Amino acid sequence: MLVKMTMWMDSSVVLLLLILFCHPQGSAQGRHERRLLNQLLKNYNAMERPVANESEPLILSFGLTLQQLIDVDEKSQIITSNLWLNMDEKNQQIITNIWLTLEWIDSNLSWNSSQYGGIKDIRMNPKFLWKPDILMYNSADERIDSTIPTNVVVQHNGTCTYIPPGIFKSTCKIDIMWFPFDDQQCIMKFGSWTYDGRALDLRLYSEEADMSAYIDNGEWILLGFRGKRNVIFYTCCPEPYVDITFTLHIRRRTLYHGFNLIIPCVLISSMALLGFALPPDSGEKLTLGVTILLSLTVFMLQLAQTLPPTSDAVSIIGTYFACTMIMVAFSVVMTVVVLNYHHRNSDTHEMPQCIKTLFLKWLPFFLRMKRRGRKTNSRHVFFKNKMKELDRKERSSRSLIANVLDIDDDFRSHNSTTSYLSVRTNEETVNSHVCGVTQKEISTIIRELRFITNRLKTEDEATVIINEWKFAAMVMDRVCLILFTLFTLLSTFACLFTAPHLVA
Repeated sequence: MLVKMTMWMDSSVVLLLLILFCHPQGSAQGRHERRLLNQLLKNYNAMERPVANESEPLILSFGLTLQQLIDVDEKSQIITSNLWLNMDEKNQQIITNIWLTLEWIDSNLSWNSSQYGGIKDIRMNPKFLWKPDILMYNSADERIDSTIPTNVVVQHNGTCTYIPPGIFKSTCKIDIMWFPFDDQQCIMKFGSWTYDGRALDLRLYSEEADMSAYIDNGEWILLGFRGKRNVIFYTCCPEPYVDITFTLHIRRRTLYHGFNLIIPCVLISSMALLGFALPPDSGEKLTLGVTILLSLTVFMLQLAQTLPPTSDAVSIIGTYFACTMIMVAFSVVMTVVVLNYHHRNSDTHEMPQCIKTLFLKWLPFFLRMKRRGRKTNSRHVFFKNKMKELDRKERSSRSLIANVLDIDDDFRSHNSTTSYLSVRTNEETVNSHVCGVTQKEISTIIRELRFITNRLKTEDEATVIINEWKFAAMVMDRVCLILFTLFTLLSTFACLFTAPHLVA
């Protein structure tokens, strides 16, 4: 047993010695990189502008990288992207997560790679190095510099590459005139905060931002993200100042707003037209108009919550909603007028001659509307009064009162003859008394017949007047239906087809 333990210990010692001898005592690469870092930072001053000739500007290449459009919040007007873009249209701000690309040559950070084990590049903490103070001029954040510090990649020839990501919040003027068929252009202005153009010269890394990894957004279409170099002389300072301005050009997709705002509004406004085709006796004519007006008010409030409270411009969809609401409100007013006409009678209203001429003659003629038992043509329009006079004479000659009066005249003639004969012949006294009784009864019947005839005549005239008011209301309904249909079509086409684009 003791022998076995001794053999096991001997084998363990041999294995440990092999591991120690075979393992390298140190990394050559680590030794060279440590020596290189010590050499580079030995006399390095992070406050010094790293140029060989101080009279020359330091050339700085500037670029951006766009990853994804994430969200657009019209209520807050913030645009977010990766280059995160979140549009806050309420406050007219744009929030972006941008990957800045800064590249310059530091003359104090160059070395011969052959002297340092073939090291061609190293990563260094930016707090030990000079780096340009590039900030966003139109920043709306409480922190002007929103970048996250990352390591600087330093090449052996002194080229420094610094790619700090950051969440930027910048101002953006939102144009809502063509909402929801709008294009938005938001600028991002970058430049040095303290160096002028004679000390730091910014150059575009590329005129287009890097969009190789861009992911499509469901609400916005990216049309372009171009940069431009500007040299500006401010009134405060004689030195030129260089900035790089990137313009983000996006277009709103219209499918969502078309299905949720435009189509419901068009359908509701079309239902308002159906109110003029609804019979006044149904009792729901006015209720339908008020309900449609309330529905449009709800959609108008939803639109107001989406758009920013600005008076610079009125959106095209807001103009269309306003036109539709005015049309529906006016249709409610006309519905009240139609119902008022429909329920008028001879006891309360007498139809003026101008209304008779307009609503009973001319408009029915042009609209091809006919009353039951009446004709509405040119001959009827021009000779209506004469025909009514002839018709009145003909009806009066056939009227019941005329026949009754004829009976009364015959009776009076017969009574005169009977009285004359009774004077001359005393034998017929009894017959004269009977005729006198008959005369009283016939007179009573005549009075009753006259009352009934007058009552029937009055009721016929009242019925004619009521029917005239009802027909005038029907004509007004038809006129409103045509006018409001034309207004709805014209306003719809005018608002939609004046937009820069309909489908995006």
